[in-house]
Amino acid sequence: MDWGTELWDQYDIIEKHTQSGLELVEKYVKFVKERTEIEQSYAKQLRNLSKKYNQKRSNKDEPDCRLSSYQSFVDILNEMNDYAGQRELIAENMIMNICIDLTKYLQELKQERKTYLLEAKKAQQSLESTYKQLDSSKKRFEREWREAERAAQYAEKTDQDINATKADVEKAKQQAHMRARVAEDCKNDYAAQLQKYNKEQSQFYFNDMPLIFNKLQDLDERRIRKLGHGYILFSDTEKNVMPIIGKCLEGITKAGTNVNEKNDSMVIIEQNKSGFERPGDLEFEDYSQGINRASSDSSLGTPKGPMDLLGKNKSKNFWLFKRSKKFTPDRIMPTVTEDFGHLPPEQRRKKLQQKLEEISKELQKEVDQSEALGKMKDVYEKNPQMGDPASLATQISQTSQNIERLRGELNKYETWLSEAGVRGDTLRYRAHSFNNNGAHEVLSPDGAHSDESTPDPSQAIYAEFDDDFEDEEPVAPIGKCTAMYNFPGASEGTISMQEGEVLAVVEEDKGDGWTRVRRHNGDEGYIPTSYVTITLNK
Repeated sequence: MDWGTELWDQYDIIEKHTQSGLELVEKYVKFVKERTEIEQSYAKQLRNLSKKYNQKRSNKDEPDCRLSSYQSFVDILNEMNDYAGQRELIAENMIMNICIDLTKYLQELKQERKTYLLEAKKAQQSLESTYKQLDSSKKRFEREWREAERAAQYAEKTDQDINATKADVEKAKQQAHMRARVAEDCKNDYAAQLQKYNKEQSQFYFNDMPLIFNKLQDLDERRIRKLGHGYILFSDTEKNVMPIIGKCLEGITKAGTNVNEKNDSMVIIEQNKSGFERPGDLEFEDYSQGINRASSDSSLGTPKGPMDLLGKNKSKNFWLFKRSKKFTPDRIMPTVTEDFGHLPPEQRRKKLQQKLEEISKELQKEVDQSEALGKMKDVYEKNPQMGDPASLATQISQTSQNIERLRGELNKYETWLSEAGVRGDTLRYRAHSFNNNGAHEVLSPDGAHSDESTPDPSQAIYAEFDDDFEDEEPVAPIGKCTAMYNFPGASEGTISMQEGEVLAVVEEDKGDGWTRVRRHNGDEGYIPTSYVTITLNK
C-alpha cells in the first residue's frame, strides 16, 4: 500500500505529517546534544575529583606511600580518571555519529521535501490554469449560443413580418447564420478545452500527485529508518565503551583486593622501627647506705633509667604516651645532624645506606664523565683539527675535584655506617671502591677483594651475616627469587648464582642489601638483593 493510491486526496495531511517527522528528528538531535553536555559535565567533575585527591596524595616522600591501602587509593583515582575519559568518549561519539550525522541528513530531507512540494504546487497550478481556460471557453460558448438563438428567433420573426422587406429578412437570416457559426466554433473550442482538462486532471490525480506522494512516502520511511538507527546508536555508543568501563571498575575492585593489612603493618614497622632495646629494670638505690654508696663509684656508672640506656640518643623520649603538653627539655626536637645521629639506630642505618647509594650513583656518573673527557682529549691530541685538548682542561679538573669530594663523602658515610651497623650480630659494609682509572672493585663481606662486577656499580651493597647459620635447622621458605645477574659468591657466607636461576627465599633483606636464599640441594647463603626479583608468599 502506498500514499499515492490510498491518500490521493490527503495532500494537507501528508504535508503536515512529513513536517512533523522532520521536527521529531530535530527534537531527537537536541535531546542527544543535551545528553552529551551532561556526559561532558559528569566527566569533567570526575576528572576534577580525581585530580583534587591525587594532589593531596601525590607527595612520594610521604611515609605512607608504600602502604598498599595508600597505593590502592591512588589506583582507584587513576581508574576514575580513565572512567571519566570513557564518559567523554561517549559524548564525543554521540556528537559525531548521531548529532552531526542526523543534522546533515535532516538538511538533505528538508531540501528533498521542498522539491517534491514545489512539484506538487506546479502540477496544481497547471491544472488550475487549464480549468480556468475550460471555464472561460464554456462561458463564451454559453454566451455565443444564446446570441445565436436570439439571432435565429429575430430572423424567423422578421421573415413572418409582412411589413419587413426582403432585404431586412435576408439580413436577419445572415446575422442568425453568422451567430450560429460563431456559437458552433465556441462549442468546438469548449469541447477541446474540456477534453484537455479531463486529460490533465487524470494525469494529475492518477500519475503526477501519486508519484509525488509516493516520493514523500519514501522520504518519510527513510527518515524513520535513519531515526531508528539513531536510536540504536544512542545505546550502542555506550555499549561500545562498556568493556573499557568494566576494566576500570575491575581495576577498582583489584585495587581493593590488593590491600594487604599484614604488608602495611610490616611497612609501618620497617619505616618506624627505632632499633632501641627496651629499658631494663631500674636498680634499687639504697640511700640508707649513704656512706657505702658515697664510697662506691661503681654504682655511679650503672644506668639508672631509659635516658642512661640511650647513650648519645638522650634526647629520645621513651614514654609511650605524652604525659603532659607542658614544655619540658625532653620535648625539644633533636637537632638534625649530617650523620643522622638524631635518628633511632634502625632508621639511621637506612638513611646512611640511602645516602651512600646516592653518593655512589653520583660518583659513578662523575667517573664516567671523566673517562669520556679522557677519551675526547686523546682524540683531540691525535687529531688537532677536531678540537683543542686544552679546552677540556677546566672540565677535567672540575670532574677530578668532584670525584675526590665524592670519595671523601663516601668514606665518611662508610665510617658512620660501620659505627651504626652493630645490632647484636656482625655487620660488615660491602661497597664499590673506585680506582684511579674509573674502574670499580667489590669488597666482600670479610674485606677481601672480589673480581665480580655488578650491572649497577653505583649501588652500595651492605651485608649482615650470621657466621653459624649453617648449623641452624632449615627454615621454611618465605618466597622465591629469580636471579637477574650472575653472582660468584666468592666471599664467606655468600652463595653463587647464575642469571635466570630460581632460589628459595628463607630470610628477607633486613635493610642491609642482602637476602638469604636456599638451593634445591639445601645449600644456603646470602646474595645481593638488587641482583634478584623477589616474590614473597602471601
